[in-house]
Amino acid sequence: MTIEEIIEKTNSFLIDEFEAEASSITPNASLKEVLDLDSLDYIDLVVALESNFHFKVQPGDFLPLVTFQDFYDYIQAQINKKSVVAN
Repeated sequence: MTIEEIIEKTNSFLIDEFEAEASSITPNASLKEVLDLDSLDYIDLVVALESNFHFKVQPGDFLPLVTFQDFYDYIQAQINKKSVVAN
């Protein structure tokens, strides 16, 4: 999966699940601020990630994720890691 496909798929479910404005989702924007995340929203975000991309999110994975670009890079790394394990 390319980074462009990851961004498209991610933005789509963020807009649907979190009612985010598409124009607010930019690579350098704050994930927490744009999505207005609280602790319960992070659980919803984990569930959405796991169901859309089929990998398990580990406790603490979100700590270093500040921007949408961080989020996209994390997803790509997890997909790549899963792909390497599968081969």
